[in-house]
Amino acid sequence: MKILVIGGNGREHAICWKVASELISGTIYAIPGNGGISEIANLVNIPIENHQEIAAFAKREKIDLTIVGPELPLADGIVDIFHKKRLKIFGPNKKAATLESSKIWAKEFMLENEIPTAGFFVADNFSTAKKIIEKVQYPVVIKFDGLAAGKGVGIVNDFQEAANFLENIFEKRVFSQTSNRVVIEEFLSGQELSYLVITDGENFVPLAPARDYKKIYENDTGPNTGGMGCYSPVPICSPEIEKVIEKRIVIPTIKGLQKKSVEYCGVVYFGLIITKNGPQVLEYNVRFGDPETEVILPRMESSILEIIELAIEGRLRNIQIKWREESAVDVVIASGGYPGEYNTGVPIDIGSLPEGVVIFHAGTKKQSDRFITTGGRVLNVVGFGNTLEEAREKAYEGVSKIHFDGMYFRKDIASL
Repeated sequence: MKILVIGGNGREHAICWKVASELISGTIYAIPGNGGISEIANLVNIPIENHQEIAAFAKREKIDLTIVGPELPLADGIVDIFHKKRLKIFGPNKKAATLESSKIWAKEFMLENEIPTAGFFVADNFSTAKKIIEKVQYPVVIKFDGLAAGKGVGIVNDFQEAANFLENIFEKRVFSQTSNRVVIEEFLSGQELSYLVITDGENFVPLAPARDYKKIYENDTGPNTGGMGCYSPVPICSPEIEKVIEKRIVIPTIKGLQKKSVEYCGVVYFGLIITKNGPQVLEYNVRFGDPETEVILPRMESSILEIIELAIEGRLRNIQIKWREESAVDVVIASGGYPGEYNTGVPIDIGSLPEGVVIFHAGTKKQSDRFITTGGRVLNVVGFGNTLEEAREKAYEGVSKIHFDGMYFRKDIASL
């Protein structure tokens, strides 16, 4: 069997790692991959944005299944191109990917389908947005409408902070030179939860819940990042809460997409907050989460390839996934300066890792016989244990064996 994985972050390394553990014989390819992925897959030198060339490669090499990791190729329609060429690919098409690629579309969709979410306003210019922030109750949340690698959301505490964030969007155009629309929404208090399901468009199977840490600094302060750590399972996600999530959020989402004639095959990631009024949706993503995948897939006893095949074939009804009892904690090691400017090309020293620790690479590449940094988030150090505390200790023990100049990590993952 030949598998192609699109992407080059920790999520894609975890996908390749899980697939490699299941393949009895076959080959894994990755575009573009990274240093860690290069040890278990063949890296293909095609630009990730060149979807036609990627599809041609898949056709030429007789790839049996392509799995898309990041959101951008999905939003740009890579799945549609593969479908036209009758190639098997896992992920939603361009129309379905709007659930993530437009925050405004997603909020209006939730409203239409009575899915619990924060109250909100929409603004498509600076003047309208300023009028809104003059009358809201703080704190509020401002979200850039499009994709921004997890950095297009700001929680602002007063008018000046709000005006500064809006200026970045509308005047400085830090996220887009063309489209600049925003959602300004009510701030919700509670505990966040990442709840992912795999769906064939009608049926769904839930993955193990996880909790990620988006803020760069300890105690959840500073700007948003792509994610600085994660853990699974999540004690607050009781069977009772899970039933509410499925009844009030997951099922109405899938039925709402059907009502709009949106064919959806892939992962739906529900970014939730558990409030005193129950679970509410903060955001949708249309793919595996990063860093959630790094703690979810290693805990999965069932075959991810089998689940994906069933989803593509529309046969997910009554499927249950088996999970390991152990806990997993992921501590992300980033380049100093991230999510702002940072250096790359820095050599990484990785010592002998303790048992019960796995590293999933993100911004790395292999140069001669060592790894060097190529991005903001560099490594995901995942520890496993019988309890969350044990897994946390393992993860930080693993972190202590790694060094590169300027490396930064949060010291409070899985303790908040």
